[in-house]
Amino acid sequence: MPATSLADWLRAESDDALAELLRTRRDLSTPPPSDSTVLATRAGTPGSVARACEDLDTFTLAVLEACLLAGADRDPVPVEDVAKLVGTDITEPLACLRARALTWGPDDALRVPPAAREALGPFPAGLGASSPALADEDLDARLAELPDDERGVLTALAAGPPIGRTRDAGLDLPLGKAETPVQKLLARGLLLRRDDQTVELPRELGIAVRGGVFAPGTLTEPELPVHPHQPSTLDEAAAGEAMEFLRHTEALLRAWSAAPPPVLKSGGLGVRELKKLAKDLEIDDTQAILVAELAVGAGLVADSETTVPEWVPTTLTDSWLASPTAQRWMTLAQAWLELPRLPGMAGGRDAKDKPIAPLSEDLRRPLAPVARRRVLATLADLPRGAGVKSVDELVAVLAWRAPRRGGRLRDETVRWTMAEASALGIVGLGGVTTATRALLADDRPGAVEAILDALPAPVDRVLLQADLTVVAPGPLEPELAAEISAVADVESAGHATVYRITEASVRRALDTGRTADELHALFKSKSATPVPQGLSYLVDDVARRHGRLRGGVAASFLRCDDEALLAEVLAHPVAAEHALRLIAPTVVISPDPLHDVLAALRGAGFAPAAEGPDGRVVDIRPGGRRLPAKARAARRSPGEQAVLTEDQAARIVSNLRAGDAASARRRGSAVRAPVGGGADTSATLELLSRATLERREVWIGFVDSRGTASQRVVRPVRVGGGVLEGENNERYSLHRITSAALVED
Repeated sequence: MPATSLADWLRAESDDALAELLRTRRDLSTPPPSDSTVLATRAGTPGSVARACEDLDTFTLAVLEACLLAGADRDPVPVEDVAKLVGTDITEPLACLRARALTWGPDDALRVPPAAREALGPFPAGLGASSPALADEDLDARLAELPDDERGVLTALAAGPPIGRTRDAGLDLPLGKAETPVQKLLARGLLLRRDDQTVELPRELGIAVRGGVFAPGTLTEPELPVHPHQPSTLDEAAAGEAMEFLRHTEALLRAWSAAPPPVLKSGGLGVRELKKLAKDLEIDDTQAILVAELAVGAGLVADSETTVPEWVPTTLTDSWLASPTAQRWMTLAQAWLELPRLPGMAGGRDAKDKPIAPLSEDLRRPLAPVARRRVLATLADLPRGAGVKSVDELVAVLAWRAPRRGGRLRDETVRWTMAEASALGIVGLGGVTTATRALLADDRPGAVEAILDALPAPVDRVLLQADLTVVAPGPLEPELAAEISAVADVESAGHATVYRITEASVRRALDTGRTADELHALFKSKSATPVPQGLSYLVDDVARRHGRLRGGVAASFLRCDDEALLAEVLAHPVAAEHALRLIAPTVVISPDPLHDVLAALRGAGFAPAAEGPDGRVVDIRPGGRRLPAKARAARRSPGEQAVLTEDQAARIVSNLRAGDAASARRRGSAVRAPVGGGADTSATLELLSRATLERREVWIGFVDSRGTASQRVVRPVRVGGGVLEGENNERYSLHRITSAALVED
């Protein structure tokens, strides 16, 4: 039977099938194709075919490769020939390929796009060219006669690719004079010489070595063994990791608030600063990189972008630190899910063999969020509470499901995702938590409720020890945690946190405005054990010496030898307005800028003057108009490509059908000579109005917003407001219509 082209096959498909094709292969709809010929041409390009293959599993890809082995990219082939090569029933994968327009035609004349060979590589299924000389030989018997070294060469080439480079390829020696395994195999006719340095394994021999076109077991998805757990056990284990990660993030923010690390000239965080961070947090470099990446990704830290740039906490830090534990975790978890970067790459080498620094642009990967959600979705498909036994087994399953997705970092990305998710408490004991399931479903309230249930209940009592340590037997209530952190330093963390009280920590608490009496009351009311006498003595001793020398901040001052004049100023309402305070008989200070204070005093009838550091009078009037600095716009993280909605797909299919109808009418000369156009819009409007009244079909030519010209056959229902509306809800701007003609009945 005559071969069916892809365009003809698409024209014969149902609207639902075309809509599904457009949703599955998103690139085919941008820009919207004008007719089936354009759609078929676009679907047959190497780039589009390669993208369509990214989501195919190993079995479906094997069927496509078998089609290439059978020559379906050149001539139609029967489905039976393809099934024979695969060695099993191919009904399901073949239906998937047809739905993606990667194969088409009836069962006795199956076709694939010629670009499939370019997209999948020159050796389908990893097999070489056919050698007719081996077709009738007993290859199993010949293989059994080969020594181990020659058999090893064939086994290595049979695994693919089937070509190898060797210096022995250029020597044409008889078997009796051949010395190396390659020379002997060439002499036996079991290898093909391609050039002086290249040999190729014949297809027939590769199949014989493998035991089939595809090695046994490769077309079956690997099993994913799991450990069953109670969901609550898994949630609690993950919650413990989440608490630790939050503690590390808090420590980073406080450390970088006090001493922000510099930004490298090339961008990122230096090795020395990373080592210091890891040492301060008592974690390894990999965890420190993740903490830093998420702090920046969540907007808690940013590049100051000054002359000497530094990594500085932002204004969001204080609100994050004051938020409840569940909300803080949600912020970091959401930031990780949407992070368009791969922190696991830090510390490695780029293509130029240069080290990749944390927080640098080298880590940017826009599709990283898609890869993370794919891993988590696989875990979410497991029964609740189940966790994978081995990350390597998960890697094998995901590699089988989409072997062409992810590039060279495909397997490493899965390992990095699991390690990062475990550290964040998104995954626990190898399985996703209840909170993570809610997060993946965009149920934020449900995620917060789930993490609250998993977190241990906060405690409102601590245990004071004689060695001036404070033991928190669990997570402290937020208010108590703030009070203890103000007067003690963390010595060790875990399920029970140990704090140590020192002279420096007590002084720090007094510096914040707390008094000795308040500290005594805190220890007495919040300790489940008696307050050690040594602690009371320490607090009193530090408090006795604290604050004897004091300092303050003032934005401006007034000085006057006339104490009566200063008294008059302090008695005026302007003193209260600018918080003037007398600190010496002849000196008054204010927290407001000097210009504002002097302006207010002049308005009150005084005649003050500004002076410089040397006591001379200076002019401090503003030099010109000032504008407030603009806030930096938040950068959006790239994510997965937008999904084509059903309505959008339906409109594109409707335009396709109209374009096909226009092409058919044009080929059959079933239209009158076009009228209208750029110079005769009145004639076009008259023709369209007539067609609306008579319910006649119209052939129109128009140019879309991208400048692409196409044709449509439309049955108008309304013309007005600068728009032509068709009976299938299509709309065309009248100023974009270049020609129109009535379709003959």
